[in-house]
Amino acid sequence: MSGPTDRAAVIATFRDSPPAVKTLLAGVFINRLSGFLNIFLVLFLTSTGYGEEQAALAVGVYGVGGVVGVLAGGFLAARIGARAATVISMSSAGALMASLLYLPSYGLILVVVALASVAAQFYRPASAALLSDLVPEGRQVMIFAMYRFCLNVGATVAPLLGLGLYHLAGERYGLVFWCEALVAVAYAVLAGFTLPAHRGTRATGVVTRGGYREMMRDRHYLLYLVAMFCQGAVYVQYLSTLPLDVQASGIPVFWYTLAVSVNGLMVIAFELLVTKRTQAWPIRLTLGLGLGLIGVGVAAYGLPALPAVIVGATLVWSLGEIIGGPATFAYPGLRAPASLKTQYIGAFQLMLGTGTAAGPVLGGWLFLRFGHSVWPVLAIGSVLAVSLTLAATRGARTEPDSSVAVVADSPAPGA
Repeated sequence: MSGPTDRAAVIATFRDSPPAVKTLLAGVFINRLSGFLNIFLVLFLTSTGYGEEQAALAVGVYGVGGVVGVLAGGFLAARIGARAATVISMSSAGALMASLLYLPSYGLILVVVALASVAAQFYRPASAALLSDLVPEGRQVMIFAMYRFCLNVGATVAPLLGLGLYHLAGERYGLVFWCEALVAVAYAVLAGFTLPAHRGTRATGVVTRGGYREMMRDRHYLLYLVAMFCQGAVYVQYLSTLPLDVQASGIPVFWYTLAVSVNGLMVIAFELLVTKRTQAWPIRLTLGLGLGLIGVGVAAYGLPALPAVIVGATLVWSLGEIIGGPATFAYPGLRAPASLKTQYIGAFQLMLGTGTAAGPVLGGWLFLRFGHSVWPVLAIGSVLAVSLTLAATRGARTEPDSSVAVVADSPAPGA
């Protein structure tokens, strides 16, 4: 067991964590590794004879379903527990994904895409809340750095794995979707045997009453949620507005793809190592610095359009993501009362996801009006995010209590 001053290196944090935590981290990786539907949905639909507009609408439906799924997952996890929520989420999502291969009409496809997206997100508030429950507060920033590491590695490898399955099946999508479905069901079985069965939180054993209504009374946390919406809208611009600007400026697309690749490699290679240091900082400082650097990097895209500017600005906001990302994910669980963790975490995921969904629309609209000068305008969103976050965390306990012991987990069936 770790001592009271142990902020925990990466290996120690993983080694000392309960089996349920290891299952949750593996499940996050597996879920993202097999996340082929959102990657190949457009290609699958156009290959089966549907038009580009129909394919684009299906992607939009998938995105809306994900937002609804996160919100519903907060309700579900609080009432039936993380294990049941995860089993329902993964098993139903797996069945729905496989069924897409055999649906006879576009209307049915839209319905199933929506349901699959909702089901696939049920587990997210449950898993994050359970991670927060089962890990001592002094190690939560590190454990959420691991959570993000699994997300990022899975998301990086998924397109390559999906492409390999596509070619292995003779350039058909059957093996891609069936593999995703089987992996989802396999994780449902694993979760059923290893995750604890309790409802509510481990800290109190209380099943939440009042739910999101109770959370809404925390006005400081509502400021944090608005900040996450703003930051999500700014963060996503590298995937939407930046390629438009690169194309309009006549910069070879190689430099854009290089910048995006550098971001992914930096986060995967350095976030855990940097978190060994930043987990000991006051969380208010970590959040403000991380969000601020993201804003500086986005604003820097507004410098003269040169390849060095594209890469350099990306390096700046990538550093901000590395510093602030784990704390951003850990803060909702640290802030929440014990009986409302799923609501606090679900609301955080909902607002961040809504911001990333709205960001491309807002960024594209502003780019049409301001052109290359759009970047300082977009960076105003980060200024708002930093200001709101600092206001939201004013007076809060800013350094996690590392003396909290790992919560003993009651044996789950088969554990």
